[in-house]
Amino acid sequence: MNKTYRGWASRLCLALAVLLALGGGSGAAVAAAPQAAADEFKLVTLGDSITAGFEPGVDYSKAQPYGYADRLYEQGLLHGRTSLSNYGIVGLKTSGLKVFSEAAAAGKGVTGAEIQENLPDPRADVLGASAAALRAELAEADAVVITIGGNDFSPLLTKAAELTEDQLKAEVAALLTQYNTNVTASVDALLSVNPALRIIIADQYQPVPVLGGKDLYNKLNLATAAFTANLDTLAASYAAKGSSVEAAHVAKEFVGREGMLTYMVSKRDFHPNQSGYAVIAAVFGKVLWGAYTELAAPAAGAPMNIYVGGKLLNTPYKPVLKNDVNYVAIQDIVNAVGAKTVWDSKTSTANIKYGTRTVGVRIGSPTVTVDGIAVPVSSPAYMQKIGKEGKTYVPLATVAEGLGFSVEYKGKLKSVFINP
Repeated sequence: MNKTYRGWASRLCLALAVLLALGGGSGAAVAAAPQAAADEFKLVTLGDSITAGFEPGVDYSKAQPYGYADRLYEQGLLHGRTSLSNYGIVGLKTSGLKVFSEAAAAGKGVTGAEIQENLPDPRADVLGASAAALRAELAEADAVVITIGGNDFSPLLTKAAELTEDQLKAEVAALLTQYNTNVTASVDALLSVNPALRIIIADQYQPVPVLGGKDLYNKLNLATAAFTANLDTLAASYAAKGSSVEAAHVAKEFVGREGMLTYMVSKRDFHPNQSGYAVIAAVFGKVLWGAYTELAAPAAGAPMNIYVGGKLLNTPYKPVLKNDVNYVAIQDIVNAVGAKTVWDSKTSTANIKYGTRTVGVRIGSPTVTVDGIAVPVSSPAYMQKIGKEGKTYVPLATVAEGLGFSVEYKGKLKSVFINP
């Protein structure tokens, strides 16, 4: 499933301004996904703007969000072929998640107004209609990751200071009752489509630093602790029935770092900044895979990173970007993927063999052959002198895909992920 921000991004900023003024808060985004493959890890993300990766002040007509879901996609690519379908919806509450999940389970589209009254997402109708197709995705998905509840609990950010401890407990209890009703219905709907589905739900961090007042800070942390305990109980109730529903403990990672991980200090906005999204991704990643690998783009001017089967390609013969095509030394890619090269002296062709596939590469030729069929290339293989050596450099994507590997380039990381 591939979706972009084009066509609605300029209206999103206005919608979010209205939403934040009303005390809600979630921007939406949908991340790109690679072409489906039979053995790929299929990840679906549901929820509000935390799922979408929204940041205040970003012009989404010029840049796509880069949030926790995008980082999970990259982590998945370290483990093998991965696809991501991101259904973040602006301002979504647990009641809206319930409607959307039940529509997906029924395989029918809904309007934005049917999902949630006054939903301030300019793509609401488009996303609602996509619920019909979501059922098929859920049936094949390996995991669903959810962030939800921030828009339900956001009124506490301003009300808590005026409430007594008993009043706060009563208010939180009422909100959690509503949360449990809606989230349970949502989870049941998802499991009705795919009982083997792994569902991971984040608890709710509180974004107000202690600078906002110690009394308010303590009250909000009490509410957050109640939320986490409630989610743990909810997850345990499903585990007791044999369903894989897990809690991701995001909230504790924000305690004492609220000002560093959100925009509350700089913009009075509770969305995570890039550091906050990295923290959320790490929590989810450790639940999903038991570990999380910190990834970073190479330094300015340095060659791109190439990950083959989850391992960084480390070679003295650095990748080269030429005519917008990524090139690598032929022997490096051959060794990395476990292929072998057979030289055909009659045609001056290097035949790279992997399993039943063969890719033939000839220096300067406008084509390569894939299992004997000529495939045009925008830039041919060439010889590059490195010190006293001459190395044949080949177009990375053409060779890897010709051998049957998936090739995913992630611009934010300036990295290529190659998987069998």
